[in-house]
Amino acid sequence: MNKLILFLIVLLVTFATEAKSQVFNDQVYKFSKVLSLVKTFYVDSVNQDDLLEDAIVGMLKELDPHSIYITKDEVDEMNEPLQGNFDGVGIQFNILNDTIIVVSPISGGPSEKLGILAGDRIVTIEGANVAGNGIKNKDVVAKLRGEKGTIVNVAIWRKGEKELLDFAIVRDKIPIFSIDAAFMATPDAGYIKLNRFAATSMNEFSLAMDKLKKQGAKNLILDLQGNSGGYLNIAIELADNILGEKKLIVYTEGISSPKQEYTSTSSGGFTEGKIIILVDEGSASASEIVSGAIQDWDKGLILGRRTFGKGLVQRPFNLPDGSMIRLTIARYYTPTGRLIQKDYEGGYNEYSKDIINRYNHGELSNADSIHFPDSLKYKTLVLKRNVYGGGGIMPDFFIPIDTTNYSSYYRDLVRKGILNKFILTYIDANRKSLSIEYPEFSKFRDNYIFSDKLLDELTAFAEKEELKLKPEEFNKSKEDIRTQAKALLARDLWDSSEFFEIMNIKNDAYLKAVELMNNTTEYNKMLGIK
Repeated sequence: MNKLILFLIVLLVTFATEAKSQVFNDQVYKFSKVLSLVKTFYVDSVNQDDLLEDAIVGMLKELDPHSIYITKDEVDEMNEPLQGNFDGVGIQFNILNDTIIVVSPISGGPSEKLGILAGDRIVTIEGANVAGNGIKNKDVVAKLRGEKGTIVNVAIWRKGEKELLDFAIVRDKIPIFSIDAAFMATPDAGYIKLNRFAATSMNEFSLAMDKLKKQGAKNLILDLQGNSGGYLNIAIELADNILGEKKLIVYTEGISSPKQEYTSTSSGGFTEGKIIILVDEGSASASEIVSGAIQDWDKGLILGRRTFGKGLVQRPFNLPDGSMIRLTIARYYTPTGRLIQKDYEGGYNEYSKDIINRYNHGELSNADSIHFPDSLKYKTLVLKRNVYGGGGIMPDFFIPIDTTNYSSYYRDLVRKGILNKFILTYIDANRKSLSIEYPEFSKFRDNYIFSDKLLDELTAFAEKEELKLKPEEFNKSKEDIRTQAKALLARDLWDSSEFFEIMNIKNDAYLKAVELMNNTTEYNKMLGIK
């Protein structure tokens, strides 16, 4: 009797599996039949490849906002920033007056090793003229990038040289850094700005922390504003470095993906000091995993605005032609069980408007505009503070978006590249004198002022670029323009770290973090430590 029951169960499972397989086969046949009918009978000629790709895109779009199709050409371009390097000559460049200007050679890259300098102008590439002929950024990239070990020949015009200088640059691996800035924010607190969670991020983070610790850093401000995420394992490693041993960092779960927990394994390199994480509506995915874990374990404070709310796990699946799909297979949950993903029931179009809707509803400027039901309230794991689910990570201290000095004139000055172009022109003419007057960044930071005379020259330059001066708007934004101009100069004379050190003078989240680092009593009070 038992054998008969077992046989019937196996038979039913087999029938059910075969029935599902038949339904799937029928669906595939139905789709291929439609494609065939369009090819045979449609009134105009059609591109079947395009039709197929559009169908795949449309199908994935109906599932959720983050399941996507990626063409063969887009795959390498998508992976490059996260892999942390590319093959090329190793320069940062800009195009000014139809001329390729070297902003700076990348440290340790092939161009720097050959003696190519900031301010050099690339006149020819492989004997072909590239000056004064309307060359675009993408054209420069296409000509200078290439396989490691190959050679590209360039001719360079340099001030003070009577003839063009010829360089045969052997292409090599060029690092793409994920840390934009690392410097001391207070005598005992370091600041690190991470722009994405890439393959090289933990190595960069460790080197930055070592440098800051040697300068006296016992505490850390980690800036994840605008960090849209990256590799899950890097987020886990970073949280592991801060939390200490045997603490749940995040877990994932989906209907076809059993619950998987990720737990810290090491004692970490930064488990003792105060930590403050800066976030905003552009902080997503891996940024939210780190922020959620730090908040749930009461390890530090989160300052800023509610994060983006991307808590869907994508798995890449390669397709036969080299393209791929990234398919959502699970959801992310913080250690307390908060779902990171925001609601997307309204469909893709409504989901894509979420940030602008937050702005229109006042959420980005007023903490009181955010209301959470009790069902979304959770307790942190150590100090039992209230934290909230419902999509994204809600900060412990709200920092409103600052639009006080913002104007359309300032927006256009930046958006149209006019401010950057003016700085390039100015530094090209004054690089030597600036370098002599300000040999160290600290002297530049503390003493250099982007004068009113230079602001007048900037507005005159903008007029020539067909941006009409709006005096009221300019006066409203003057100090922010002055600060950004100084920061751009610092970046061209040194690097991006110096750029952010200047820009943070106007960053309210950063300034609040510095205030809390200097006031342990207030820090502990906000964290709930008695």
